[in-house]
Amino acid sequence: MIPLLVVDSPEAFPFSAEGVEVVSAREYLRSGATPGSRGRRVYNLCRSYRYQSVGYYVSLLAEARGHRPIPAVSTIEDFKSREIVRVRSDALDDLVQKSLAPVKAERFDLSVYFGRNLAERHQRLASELYKLFPAPLVRASFARNPRDGHWELRSVGPIAAGDVPEAHREFVLEAARAHFARRASRKGKGENRWDLAILHDPAEAQPPSNARAMRKFQQAAVASGFTPYLVTRDDYSTIAEYDALFIRETTHVRHHTYRFARRAMSAGLAVIDDPESIVRCSNKVFLAELLERSGISTPRTRVIHRDNREAAARELGYPCVVKTPDGAFSRGVFKVDDPATLIAKTDLLFEKSELLLIQEWMPTPFDWRIGLLDGKPLYACQYFMARRHWQIVQTTAGGKQVSGAHRTLPVGEVPRFVLDTAIAAGARIGDGLYGVDLKEVKGKAFVIEVNDNPSIDAGCEDQVLGEELYLAIMASLRRRMDRRR
Repeated sequence: MIPLLVVDSPEAFPFSAEGVEVVSAREYLRSGATPGSRGRRVYNLCRSYRYQSVGYYVSLLAEARGHRPIPAVSTIEDFKSREIVRVRSDALDDLVQKSLAPVKAERFDLSVYFGRNLAERHQRLASELYKLFPAPLVRASFARNPRDGHWELRSVGPIAAGDVPEAHREFVLEAARAHFARRASRKGKGENRWDLAILHDPAEAQPPSNARAMRKFQQAAVASGFTPYLVTRDDYSTIAEYDALFIRETTHVRHHTYRFARRAMSAGLAVIDDPESIVRCSNKVFLAELLERSGISTPRTRVIHRDNREAAARELGYPCVVKTPDGAFSRGVFKVDDPATLIAKTDLLFEKSELLLIQEWMPTPFDWRIGLLDGKPLYACQYFMARRHWQIVQTTAGGKQVSGAHRTLPVGEVPRFVLDTAIAAGARIGDGLYGVDLKEVKGKAFVIEVNDNPSIDAGCEDQVLGEELYLAIMASLRRRMDRRR
């Protein structure tokens, strides 16, 4: 579906490019929703995004019609908030100081045209600003702090197409054509396919999917009607241009994976992992409280701080397990055998978190991993403890990680009480793709944790279902996409 460029007056912005339609704002507002136009990208270049202005209504009604406005209404509101501008600019402070160091004036305006700036030395800053405030034409105003000479971002706002300086016009048209050409080249011959962004980190030491699994996900995406694209954290500014987002990078709330999920959801994409699931699964303190309130069986668990840690450990008994709130892949999990070890270990951990978890020691030869999708069991694995170790993954003194054996079973062979407990735990999080870890003791299942970004490796989790595992996840994304449209 070709994108739409909405301007106050097409005569004031004589833009033409293959595969792009230019209309006036009033024409767009009068036209109403066109059948089959859901998901269409609408680039709003109006003079003003002030509340209840024409430009504001272009983005607002675009969202109501199922289109994807750039900027979104949420971005328009961000322009108006000095606090949001200040907080977001903090993340760019080093880049701002480096980019503007040669500037002698006390004030400086930086124009960002489709993520680009005329001056090469400001290109990286322009690109980062576009990621934080995705809008076609933007002006960022900086001023020196008179006390220390430090550059500060004072405001960010739109530039109307008709207000682009004459000397910049040719560059703006070139930047726009390059932007739309990148989109057109992505579409390739699969013109009728939906675009799927698969977020990954090629340098991640322990990614949630190995290289073979990533290839299988891409093959399943094509078979399911998607055109898949591997994207990285550098592609944040363009994520709204896709139809769905599948995250295959370890997630965390204070991380770009969470920002990707939020941005994609607000832009109307189908998303796995959704931001709410990331929030609920990323913090073990939250998860422990949630499962306890829901009456779901877990090992006896206490939230501890410096003042109650010894009493909690005595109550649970030694040995016990101390966990950081945000650990993953067996990281941030420590076995303590006595009070002295407890104090020494938690003293270090309390430097980073005010609260920790302490859990009763529940040794088993393996942990169950039940993969859930849309509230139903998808796959089942037994992860065995690493040899002569109490966890499924052991990190050696040299930093090498050694995993225990694994066994993948048909879901029908898993004890019913294990499946029921896993389903109940997953339901408290949502209806996404989850990996529920459980221990089986004397005919009862105990939930250890729920993972929003479960590992799916070729040769492990897919040993029973094979290609069907990857196809099932793609089918779920298609259903989510259809629901959002």
